[in-house]
Formats: sequence, structure tokens, C-alpha cells
Amino acid sequence: MTDLRQQALDYHSSPTPGKISVQLTTAAETSEDLSLAYSPGVAEPCREIAENPDDVYKYTAKGNTVAVISNGTAVLGLGNLGPMASKPVMEGKALLFKRFANIDSFDIEVKHKTVEEFVNTVANIADSFGGINLEDIKAPECFAIEKALIERCRIPVFHDDQHGTAIVTAAGMMNALDIQGKDINQANIVCLGAGAAAIACMELLIKCGAQREKIYMLDSKGIVHTRRDDLNDYKKLFANNTDKRTLDDAIKGADVFVGVSGPNLLSQEQVKMMANNPVIFACSNPDPEIKPELALAARDDLIMATGRSDYPNQVNNVLCFPFIFRGALDVRARTINDEMKVAAVHAIRALAKEPVPAEVLSASGTTELSFGKDYIIPKPMDSRLCGVVAKAVAKAAIDSGVAALDLPENYME
Repeated sequence: MTDLRQQALDYHSSPTPGKISVQLTTAAETSEDLSLAYSPGVAEPCREIAENPDDVYKYTAKGNTVAVISNGTAVLGLGNLGPMASKPVMEGKALLFKRFANIDSFDIEVKHKTVEEFVNTVANIADSFGGINLEDIKAPECFAIEKALIERCRIPVFHDDQHGTAIVTAAGMMNALDIQGKDINQANIVCLGAGAAAIACMELLIKCGAQREKIYMLDSKGIVHTRRDDLNDYKKLFANNTDKRTLDDAIKGADVFVGVSGPNLLSQEQVKMMANNPVIFACSNPDPEIKPELALAARDDLIMATGRSDYPNQVNNVLCFPFIFRGALDVRARTINDEMKVAAVHAIRALAKEPVPAEVLSASGTTELSFGKDYIIPKPMDSRLCGVVAKAVAKAAIDSGVAALDLPENYME
């Protein structure tokens, strides 16, 4: 662990502090170049944009930029570290946007006193960018922030901790249930955790066919049920009319366990209480709700996923968020709606069923991958993801009426 700590610090500090920089995309070598780049030549695109605001996409980089914005109130699993401590994570997000989808990204860390102040700050700068990726903002404020910004902004606003997690979870979950011979419409689901990721995951699973009344959500006080009087508006959506009160109660006969909570909260005994052929997504990072080796030792008929790269079936947001924005930007979608999210789910889950090319095996550091218990979702290094997911999202944006442009000719072929 000490070695990893030092390696991480060295990685972020040298040879240059941070992980991102700005590069020029046009010539700036001669006096003539500079007269075009700045005064007097720059006045011409300014005039064009003043006459037709949409020309900002023609003459500036707006259409290929995403702002990654946080207030640092929920940094990874570390808690409320503040805006500056969130900056390495936001720079990391910018790195992923560029590496996987060739999107230019700028990290912005906001200091504020109220939700309204944060929303006003972001809304007032939003038009500088093609999209906004919200990150590491604690619940329940994150829900109000995202909703307000979607209403006020004319560009896509996407809280990745909610929807990115939900999309990858849903894709993997539906594939896992297929393999286990189970129907999502009939599955009894236990969700340990009731924050932003948990609520978004369950809402998207419902859109994919899960039944709300078959979902048992737990927070730090136990089952979220209808007789509790301490629930916020978001938890109330999952208040189950049940006599069950504890994880032990809920896990009996459960088909699915989704953990977005904390380490070591699911025991081997509880795993044994689940239904035949269960599915466990233990996504707490870096330490899951139960270690895969312990869960698999308890029973051999389960499918196991975590958020970690050193186990099979990693639930990783990088499988979707760069490509969702790629597709949204390329057809100039004004929002990222449910149709686009569901399209991403089905594109990701379908790719896992395709034969895996040799270059993907090599990039993933393995010699064989085929759809099954240890491969229910694609690997992050699968270069096919960009084309498959971006195209599905772009088509869904067009079909649902939120795109300003048609699909470019031969898009992603």
C-alpha cells in the first residue's frame, strides 16, 4: 500500500503537476497566424456568432468540450474533502474524456454556501461548454442541483455518480440475470445504500423492467419502509410497504444484491440466504461489501461483480460516460434523457455478447474473454465501446427529439 501511495503521488506530481494541459489546434507560428488568431482577424467569427449564436459551434471548440464540475462534498469514498481536494479526481475525469472519447474537458471546482449559489454559478458559465459532467456532489443536494441545471441549461447536464453508475450496473445486471435464467420483472432486489448512486441505479433498473415493489432499499437505519417518518423525498420513492426491517430480513430469498454503501457489510451467511443462482454487485470502492473470494466460497452458483479492476466484472463508469457525451455532442443534444440512458444500457450489454478481438484481449491483459459468469460487461479498454455506445446514444437523441443535428454520414463506422 505504501508503494501504491508513493506511485500515485509521483504520478500526479511529475514530470508536470496534474494530468491535463491545453494544446493548440491551429497554427500560431507567424505574424499572419497571430493576426488571424487574435486581433484583427478574430473579430470576424465574433461578428458571425453575434448574428447567429449557433455559429459558436462552427468557429469555436464549444462543441467538443465538457466541464467537469464538483463542490468536493463527496470525493470518491472519502467524504466531504472540499473543492480543492476534489481537483485530482476532476482532472482524472478530464483525462478519461480525452483518452476514451477525444473530448476536451476542463475541471471546475466550486466553493459555495448554498445549493442555489452553486446552481447559479454553474448556470452562468454553462454556455461556454458543450456539456456539463457533475461529479462528487453529496446526496440529497446532488438531485436538486442536477434537476435545476437541466432546467436552466441548454446543453446536456449529467451527474455521472448517479447515471453513469446506473447505466453500467443495469447493463451488467441484465446480462447476469440472463445467464442465471432469471427475469428482471420477477427479481427480488436488495439495494444496500440509499444515496445518489443507489437511487439512480434502482430507477434505471425499473425503466429496464424491474418492479418497484420488489426492491428493498436499506440506509444506515435499515429497510426504507412506508412507516418511517425520517425519509427524504428521494428515499420515499422506494419506501416499501413491508414488515421487513433488516438486511437479514431482506436478503432471504433475494435474487439480486446491489451494494453501493461500504466495505464488509454483507456476510457469507447472508449470501447463503439468497435464492438459487443469485447476482451480487458489491460496488463499494476500494473495498466491496463482500470480497468475491468470500462470496464464491459461500456458494458457487452466483455471479459476482465489483467496482475493482483486479476482479472479473468491474462495474466502471468509464464504460459509458465518455461515449454518452460523445454521442450527445455529435448530434448537439440539448439534454441526456432516459431514452439515451436506456440505449446506452442495451448497447453495452450487447457488446459483451460479441466475440472479443485480439487487440482488446491484449489491452485488457488477458488471453480469453467470452460471455459468461466472469464476463458480463465489456472491459474498459475495449475500443469498440466508443462507436457502439456513442452511436446508440446519438440515435436515441434524434429519435426522442432532443437533437439539433442529424447523425453524421458514416458515423462511427
